[in-house]
Amino acid sequence: MTTLKLKAVGNSTGVILPREILSKLHVEKGDSLFVVETPTGIELTPYDPDFEHQMEEARKIMKRRRAVLRELAK
Repeated sequence: MTTLKLKAVGNSTGVILPREILSKLHVEKGDSLFVVETPTGIELTPYDPDFEHQMEEARKIMKRRRAVLRELAK
């Protein structure tokens, strides 16, 4: 477990993420993190949850319309 301190950043409040946490998230300075509310709390993730939802829908369509996509690929 890691404890993080909140710090004043201008008129806002920020948190400094240690290098170990950044490494585990596979992010670096300048990257974006998404804040997702879960039943157990808040989750920080480098993956856009909206994009994942769109990909799930696309996979369903591709599976249903496989023959049409094959014809279009010719």
